[in-house]
Amino acid sequence: MPFHKMAIALAMMLLAACSGGGSTGTTTTASSTSSTSSSSSSSSSSSGGTVALTNFTTVTVDAGPTALTVGANGYTATNIPYVTVTLCAPGSTTNCQTIDHVLLDTGSVGLRVQAAVVNPSMLSGMTVQTDSAGNGIGECYEYVDNYVFGSVRVADFTIGGESVSSMPVQVIGDTSGGFGTVPGSCSSGSGTNMNTVQLLGANGIIGVGLALTDCGSACTVTSGSGGAIYYDCPASGCQSVVTRAANTAAPFEQLPNPVAAFPVDNNGTILSLPSVAASGVATLTGTVYFGIGTQTNNALGSATVFPTNSSGAITATYKGTALSSSFFDSGSNYLYFVDSSITACTEKGYTGFYCPTSPLALTATINGNNNVGNASLDFTLYNTYTQPSPTANAIPGIGANPNALSFSKPISNSFDFGLPFFFGRNVYTAIETRKAGTRTGPYFAY
Repeated sequence: MPFHKMAIALAMMLLAACSGGGSTGTTTTASSTSSTSSSSSSSSSSSGGTVALTNFTTVTVDAGPTALTVGANGYTATNIPYVTVTLCAPGSTTNCQTIDHVLLDTGSVGLRVQAAVVNPSMLSGMTVQTDSAGNGIGECYEYVDNYVFGSVRVADFTIGGESVSSMPVQVIGDTSGGFGTVPGSCSSGSGTNMNTVQLLGANGIIGVGLALTDCGSACTVTSGSGGAIYYDCPASGCQSVVTRAANTAAPFEQLPNPVAAFPVDNNGTILSLPSVAASGVATLTGTVYFGIGTQTNNALGSATVFPTNSSGAITATYKGTALSSSFFDSGSNYLYFVDSSITACTEKGYTGFYCPTSPLALTATINGNNNVGNASLDFTLYNTYTQPSPTANAIPGIGANPNALSFSKPISNSFDFGLPFFFGRNVYTAIETRKAGTRTGPYFAY
């Protein structure tokens, strides 16, 4: 299994018929004291009787969308959590499309879908956002080692039992109008353009991270650096960067955090995934709950809270070194950290990954901003080349040295706790300025 393809593609999420795509009816419950997803049902009682909760949807880790396996170079996904979303043309109940295998990312913000998977009627029905001159708006969204570029359009959005009307969405790789050419200020030094399903490993990304919008005050800058940047895109092509203050509506809307845009259950998420055997499994099913402390199934409970700094980071102390730019990120499919004492893989295609001769029991200490929250985190690191089953798509304990992967923007002073960290835990991501349980975001908790 070519782990390196997906690792390089998705080690990137740093500060990602009109019916619901998720489950309905009774719901499972996220318990902060449980190490696996619960299968028990729960509901909420009111004076009018028992009401079934719908503030959740199913998360699946599997081989990925069908497009990945097509052709001689086809491959399966590794450690990518997928959800299903539904888009409708604004105000329509008939011009709708359900899109599966959308990557659930706690390390970015905004909904992004690949143009290749959007039906032509759906694409034409999604209104293009425009600036004050009437030109279309494009966006360059940068991750750690790659980027996406495309138009910004508006659609009605549904996931599980939650919906948002007229929500800005990025269409990756949209070639209509003036969006066909990526501006040089976007592509220069930004790594790979993830403009296909094969490159991204998903039909889209739904970023449900810590921020309210995907860019905020950073969009007041006028250069192609520093994260998400919006472009003025007349028919002749996207050339000029456009700015928009974070607290104003004109001339266009930034991509919101879809959860923050919900009318209710809008202060964060809980990603609950079962534990995984050392050899991995072909398919893993869990749940993402919307809201923290808003329903009977999403209480903060006894989880340890780690407030983040303004950059969305916490501190992980590993082997005596305090890494103050660390984070929990479901959009990274491995554990990324630097440790030259661990045996590196030598097999072709596995450069940069760890291949210890036997499983290693390791420990990191987690601290939140201003030293709030403290926990000792024990984890096991396995041999990337020999440990997993050939059929496994959800694999625990696999790690890589980011400095050996030739990223275009090297990671430093950081421990990236990717999806293996989430196995067997309920991981909370609380959105900035929103009270979530007993605390106000932004914070992580588990």
